[in-house]
Amino acid sequence: MTVRSDVSASVESQHEKFTRDLPFDDDQDFAAARRGFVAALRPGTVENSDGEVVWDSDAYAFLDDDCPPTVHPSLWRQSKLCAMQGLYEVTDGIFQIRGLDLSNMTLVEGDTGMIVIDPLISAETAAAGLGLYREHRGERPVTGVIFSHSHIDHFGGVKGVTTAEDVAAGRCPIVAPAGFVEHAVEENVYAGTAMSRRAAYMYGAALPRGPLGAVGAGLGPTTSTGTPTLITPTVDVSRTGQTEVIDGVRVEFQLTPGTEAPSEMNFYFPDRRALCMAENATHTLHNLLTLRGALVRDPHVWSKYLTESINRYAARSDVLFASHHWPTWGTERLTEFLALQRDLYGYLHDQTLRALNKGATGIEIAESIELPPAVAHAWHTHGYYGSVSHNVKAIYQRYMGWFDGNPATLWQHPPVASARRHLEFMGGADAVMRKARESFADGDFRWVAQVLNYVIFADPEHAQARTLQADALEQLGFGAENGTWRNFYLMGAYELRHGSVGTPTATAAPDIAAALSVEQLFDAMALRIDGPRAWSAHLTIDWRVSDRKLVHRTELRNGVLVHFDIEGDVAAPDATFTLTDADLHAALLGGQDLRQMIAEGTVAAEGDATVLAELVGYLDAPDPDFAIVTP
Repeated sequence: MTVRSDVSASVESQHEKFTRDLPFDDDQDFAAARRGFVAALRPGTVENSDGEVVWDSDAYAFLDDDCPPTVHPSLWRQSKLCAMQGLYEVTDGIFQIRGLDLSNMTLVEGDTGMIVIDPLISAETAAAGLGLYREHRGERPVTGVIFSHSHIDHFGGVKGVTTAEDVAAGRCPIVAPAGFVEHAVEENVYAGTAMSRRAAYMYGAALPRGPLGAVGAGLGPTTSTGTPTLITPTVDVSRTGQTEVIDGVRVEFQLTPGTEAPSEMNFYFPDRRALCMAENATHTLHNLLTLRGALVRDPHVWSKYLTESINRYAARSDVLFASHHWPTWGTERLTEFLALQRDLYGYLHDQTLRALNKGATGIEIAESIELPPAVAHAWHTHGYYGSVSHNVKAIYQRYMGWFDGNPATLWQHPPVASARRHLEFMGGADAVMRKARESFADGDFRWVAQVLNYVIFADPEHAQARTLQADALEQLGFGAENGTWRNFYLMGAYELRHGSVGTPTATAAPDIAAALSVEQLFDAMALRIDGPRAWSAHLTIDWRVSDRKLVHRTELRNGVLVHFDIEGDVAAPDATFTLTDADLHAALLGGQDLRQMIAEGTVAAEGDATVLAELVGYLDAPDPDFAIVTP
């Protein structure tokens, strides 16, 4: 940080206690993380075609030192493990690339080439990982790709390992769980701008690396900032037990929808006694609701699927690996690993429901719940990525929604209006600042952050409040065991001091937008209609998509863009545009001028073509730079 506080005595004392109480003499994870090491990428940087660095694992070399007082010792340990970088052999014919992105890329050797599992976020990092493998294992072609689930760190780099032409020609099938494309594009397009902006806080991609800044995200170091891509899968997995043979390799699949992703699957390699758990069992308590935002996940079904994994595969497996972190070897050890992960999600679910049925609210349950000793003692159940606190609140939200049942919270003032009223009741900004400094000296940083938020939202330019708030958030970051909490706190401090960093990593990439179905394309368009400005508008357009052999109608009325396929006789529209699916995407998402396309004859128009300009005029642009720690 350019401007920073020294670590407070209370945070340093907390870290000393954790150093004494946690089992740091247990180094099995370090042995497992080093096992099978072949070679590292040297230097550990990856650049894009313009020479810009999109990944830098060398920036985490500071983790080789002893833990400083500005980092939770447990998070430091996890970050050291996550930063281990290179090519690793998991078992005969299965290798992993680790430490070259947030996620792992796994390579399974087949009869003629290799299957790539989860090719990272960016084409550049995936290509670098593939190059490292080929340097040490030979020039094997990629003869198959598996996407374990619908999050971008598990498919975004696909064009770094194969081409759309090879996939289309059948030389490289892409296997994914049913519903993959729908969920992948919806997550990254519908609320993509807001999620990406908040992901800047969650992963700390813009934070300086080091003991005062980013040390990792718990699930991996951070996110790469290269080019996200997508190629539509060619093989859907629609049932548990479905088996596919890819380049001579038998793979049995277990569908797990609603767990870590709405579309996800584990899979088993029976001839190698190897089990891939995707992102359903990693070396951390995972998120039930990510801090960047997403649909709330179901810990009840997550727990049940882990039981199914144990019963179907554990006794037949010698090694378990996942799309993050390091493998677990040995049937007994991997079975206990899965059982503890299962118990972790099941316990949080059941105990949260027990407490809410006694009238406790989400925040009350989060403050009081404790994990069973056998679960809490395991390193892999610690909240480095998810946390007990925000996961319990997510479970409460899943069942009960945002309202805690108290009518006093049913209709509260919005943040700015509430902040001004709080300040008035508290005696004004000067009084709050005086008391906040006392609370800071007492080490009550949570309270400082809460009360100074009122000052900043009432007066965003209050320099003293911004400075003290940044200091408080920084202390909260220094004290966090959770990697994403640390990043959120430190990013808040950074932006209060230096201004917005915007959105370092964009997920709504052209390949993802191009994968939208016609239905999803107009869903995304409907989300951008400025409702109040369009209240009195009423216009109808038919979109005749020639290569899809369908006619899709959009009707704007009462500020809502309604859309649907039409067949047979219907009332005439204001205008009809005939075009290909690619041209539809180009016109609505790619910035192509439809009027020019009409003039060039690419698009045929009938009726009053001016209604399109009117429709476009009602579209509102998202803001990838919206404020978070200020109003």
